[in-house]
Amino acid sequence: MNNSSIRTYFSGTTNAAPLAVFRILFGILMLWSIIRFASNGWISKLYIEPQFFFSYYGFEWVQPLGQWTYLIFIICGLSSLFVAIGFKYRWAIIIFFLSFTYIELMDKTTYLNHYYFISILSFLMIFLPAHSYFSVDAWQDEKIRSQKIPSWTIDSIKLLLGIVYFYAGLAKLNSDWLFEAMPLQIWLPAKYSIPFLGDLLQQTWMHYIFAWSGAIYDLSIPFLLLYKRTRPFAFILVVVFHVLTRVLFPIGMFPYIMIASALIFFDSALHNKILKKLSEWLRVSKSYFDNGAVYEFPKTWLRNASMGIISAFFILQLLIPFRYLLYPGELFWTEEGYRFSWRVMLMEKAGYAHFKVVDSKNNQRFYVDNTQFLTRFQEKQMSTQPDFILEYAHFLEDHYRSQGINDPEIYVESYVALNGRRSQPYVDPEVDLTEIEPSFKHRTWLLPFNDEIKGL
Repeated sequence: MNNSSIRTYFSGTTNAAPLAVFRILFGILMLWSIIRFASNGWISKLYIEPQFFFSYYGFEWVQPLGQWTYLIFIICGLSSLFVAIGFKYRWAIIIFFLSFTYIELMDKTTYLNHYYFISILSFLMIFLPAHSYFSVDAWQDEKIRSQKIPSWTIDSIKLLLGIVYFYAGLAKLNSDWLFEAMPLQIWLPAKYSIPFLGDLLQQTWMHYIFAWSGAIYDLSIPFLLLYKRTRPFAFILVVVFHVLTRVLFPIGMFPYIMIASALIFFDSALHNKILKKLSEWLRVSKSYFDNGAVYEFPKTWLRNASMGIISAFFILQLLIPFRYLLYPGELFWTEEGYRFSWRVMLMEKAGYAHFKVVDSKNNQRFYVDNTQFLTRFQEKQMSTQPDFILEYAHFLEDHYRSQGINDPEIYVESYVALNGRRSQPYVDPEVDLTEIEPSFKHRTWLLPFNDEIKGL
């Protein structure tokens, strides 16, 4: 593509309705998710009751705020409502991004791929004119009100969705998933109580069908959605796939978010019908927004800065999932570069970690009762993830130093089973973990994995 073609593309415009519908659905789903989270009592259970929280490296300063944590969720919920109606949109989406990301960073124990997806999607939306059509802002300000917007603003969301799906498909091209149907062979038989499907899920051949169809789906669905002739069929696949995953696995709002997001691939005729119906319900005149105007960024430098930030954003999204190539060893074992790479539900780890505290002064030693400091959920997550183990060891060091042990040494005896294999020693039991500082360096204190998982 030459410079002329690039300029032509970035000067192209399209109907604003798809982005407006996307904004409305995004805001509603986020508000629903916040209400659902609070009504289930998870704010207290996950962010107030525990006495220790696992932090992301570099974000140790992000911590729950006690009872004030509820305020963060209230702010997040209100901002998502303002995003949906397009009121003070730019401020609303910035506040939503900051509050939601703060919630995500408060405890690494709750990490999910779709939380990360919401964070980066809301960051992207900061730079898009999603409020230019069918919004309170557009109703109040004629300068904002626009029926047409730059085509690249909608295409950027399509590109992000395509990356999520395609990279998830690439991650499934490994020997455990394709040739062992792991970890599906562990998970699916447990769903025996599901009507109609329960018996089928006991069959090994069904596990392989799920594994292969999942990989094919992820790799092909972005292209099927892009192509007009296959788009209706592709959307049916999206609905079936995500409804099925919602039935089989407790993954919260993610299926609904992906179904709603897939609508943006359809042309503006569908979205205008949706907005027309919505305007009837709300008794709002949709024609008020149909002024034929083309959205213009307030300042040229603001447009250029937005495009520059978005370009850098996508370069990072394309590169971050491959950072695992910088490390030796088995990715599923060391988990160096595993998070933030769209590796969705690819492994089942089970294990335990017994921590031994040694007083270096008198050589006295004792074992730690993890339930004294961690919830059951936190302990389960900690026992199989190296960065959790190291962070917890440093917490124990600080704790027992405050109890009068001047220089406590912390050792761990741990075993982990990966994707149905027999458990094997995980952390070198001779290594004093207090001597190792958290970093992005290769984890030489982990014992080698005695098998090989081939693939990307």
